[in-house]
Formats: sequence, C-alpha cells, structure tokens
Amino acid sequence: MCASLIDTHSHLDAGEFAPDRDAVHARARAVGVQLQIVPAVTRANFDEVAACCQRYADCLPAWGLHPIYLAVHSLTHLHDLRRQIEVWRPVAVGEIGLDLFVPGLSLAEQEAFYAEQLRIARDFDLPVLLHCRRANDLILKHLRRIKPRGGIAHAFNGSFQQAEAFMKLGFKLGFGGAFTWHRASHLRSLAKGLPLEALVLETDSPDISPEWLGRGRNEPAELLRIAEVLAQLRGVALADIVAATSANARTVLGLTDGAEI
Repeated sequence: MCASLIDTHSHLDAGEFAPDRDAVHARARAVGVQLQIVPAVTRANFDEVAACCQRYADCLPAWGLHPIYLAVHSLTHLHDLRRQIEVWRPVAVGEIGLDLFVPGLSLAEQEAFYAEQLRIARDFDLPVLLHCRRANDLILKHLRRIKPRGGIAHAFNGSFQQAEAFMKLGFKLGFGGAFTWHRASHLRSLAKGLPLEALVLETDSPDISPEWLGRGRNEPAELLRIAEVLAQLRGVALADIVAATSANARTVLGLTDGAEI
C-alpha cells in the first residue's frame, strides 16, 4: 500500500536518532509517511529542529517551549519565540501546554509560559500543539480565555466530554502508540468511539512506543501500523483511516495538498 500519512508529532531531531536519522527518515517514507511535524521543546532546541527540517523537506517545524523543561526556560525565550516565528513561520506553536504529572514543576510558572504562548499563536494566527498530561480542564480554561485558532491536543487521554470541549474550540485529538496497548481500555474506547473527523495520528517518536515495540525506541515508520490498529478498532478500511486523519491534519494545520510546503 502507498499510504499518505501525516505524523503530526515527531521529534525526529532528538538525540536518540543521531546514529541513524537518515535511515529512520527513509523507513518512514517507505511506508507512506508523507509529512512529519517536528515540534521544538526549548529555546536551545530551535536549532536542532531547524536543522532537521532543512535536511528533510517533508519535515515541518513547530516552535515552542515545553512545560516539563521549565527549569531551562526564561522570559527572554518568549521574545525569542516571537522572533523565530517571524524568521521561519512554522505550521504551529508547540509543543506547549501544562503537565500535572511530573513532580516539582511550578504550576504558576507553567501557566504563565503556556498563556503567553497561546497569545503568540493568536497574534500570528497559528494553531497550537498542546501537551495536556493530566491537565485537560486547565488547558481548556486558558483556551477559552485566550482563543487561539485551534490545533491538536497531543496524546489525548481525557474524557469524552473533554474531547467534545476541545472539538468545539477547533481542535483535533492526537492518537499514537498508547492506544495500541490492549490494556489501554480507555484510550481504545476513545479511539473507537470519537468522530473520525476529530482524529489525527502521531508517533511522538522516539517516545510513546506502540505495544509491539515494548520499551523500544519509537520511530515515524510505526505510524502505518498504528493506523492499521485504528482501522481494526473502528472496523473500517485502512485507506479510510489514512485519508481521514491526513485530511484532518491538513485542515487543522493549514497545510496544502502537496507532499511538502
């Protein structure tokens, strides 16, 4: 099958891929991964993401400051983020958001960085890639207040009610390796029961490995098999999953129909 998949969340720039990045990219292309969205996580990481997206024309950047790296962020980095967007307009602002799982992170500081990045996204009319771990309601509170254009709730693991709230605000919901685990009953219920027009696919490579990899390194080429699991869960053809999720990604991220933009 020649798929036309879009990996809406791939850290192909990560150090885990340094030994074989070209091969990883080639394997993804071979199974039909047409585009990868590569989000930044810190100011220092902008250069790595830029280098990755310059090397591979089908990798598109998102610029942002991730909440779990709060210790290395400074307020000047928010100014740098604006400047980076002006120099190289991304497909989204991300990866941004809130994390109520990792201990020791100041919620007040997380909210300050998150809110300001939402404002930056609004100012540039860009969607956002949201890190929402155990923080969906608080994430939604700020979205309703600041009203960015929309985006993707990455690695969505909330309730059906929270999913509906994101959808009403113009968001798609990211599903990847986590729902492929047979014990992930709630995620599998979401993947099966949510409207197909709300779903996009992602790997979060090299993290969130699917069940068949166990604790092994994840990579974008796994997206095809992830799509196959989603098709099986929903009882539809793989081609329908590929077409719908890719169309959803293009719509929410404002992508053109070509292989690259």
